[in-house]
Amino acid sequence: MKRSDLADADCGIAQALGVLGDWWTVLIVRDVAGGTTRFDALQRDLGVSRRALTERLNGLVEAGVLEKRPYSQHPPRHDYVLTAKGEGLLPVLIALQDWGDRHVMGDGQLTATADESSAEVHRVHSLVGRPMPEVRLERHDGRPFRGDARWNVFYFFPGAFAPGPQAYPPGWSEIPGAAGCTLESTTYASRHADFAALGAQITGVSTQRPDQQQAFVEHAQLPFALISDQDTELAARLRLPTFRVAGVDRLKRLTLLVDPQSVIQAVQFPVTDPAGSVDEMLKLLTEATGH
Repeated sequence: MKRSDLADADCGIAQALGVLGDWWTVLIVRDVAGGTTRFDALQRDLGVSRRALTERLNGLVEAGVLEKRPYSQHPPRHDYVLTAKGEGLLPVLIALQDWGDRHVMGDGQLTATADESSAEVHRVHSLVGRPMPEVRLERHDGRPFRGDARWNVFYFFPGAFAPGPQAYPPGWSEIPGAAGCTLESTTYASRHADFAALGAQITGVSTQRPDQQQAFVEHAQLPFALISDQDTELAARLRLPTFRVAGVDRLKRLTLLVDPQSVIQAVQFPVTDPAGSVDEMLKLLTEATGH
């Protein structure tokens, strides 16, 4: 079916499918978002024919989802990167992934954690050796986040709130793995000096708005920054596990240890003991830095 043959011209779903077309196209967008931007690497990772890949890449460029950026003149070679229009598909990737994790590969249960043998755990641990993507994120105080060229500990959590009107969503405490965000954050705060002594920066990441994070930072007196992935751009690029509650996508609890070259060196997931995971991460950092 050609895109022009779509009968329902007023339906956004039909028109979106006219662009995305088939599962190969969606997987191309997924992999480009994850940092695989060159033709040969895409073909190798996806196992698609050169002709089929060429057709779909050309279609995505024509639709304004991808743009070509030259990295070699002789011979001519290009990186394929997401445009602003393409980045608008990142929440779609998150929604598809969450649905697949929960309803296709899972039992349909709403959970903020995962089983040790799950596909989610395998996917997250495969991040070791991958570079952290460059994304534009905002700190709790409204300033742009800039990672330092040193060891970084990023702990991802569902959400933590200061007492007051910004209450937790209904049924939060009944969701397996959701509770413990405050304990995890305050434990990192109490061990902040130990991490700093090893040359590491601690950063918390959630999909909360910066103003919600600001209120919690002030309440908990955190000595480090929280950053907001409220548009799930970082989650989509790393294919991090999420769960949806009260109309908001939340990050499942996990931690990444990233070296000064911005390469992921260790992963904690699932995190079943929020406080204990801090000491475990300190041990991983000690081993990685040779102290």
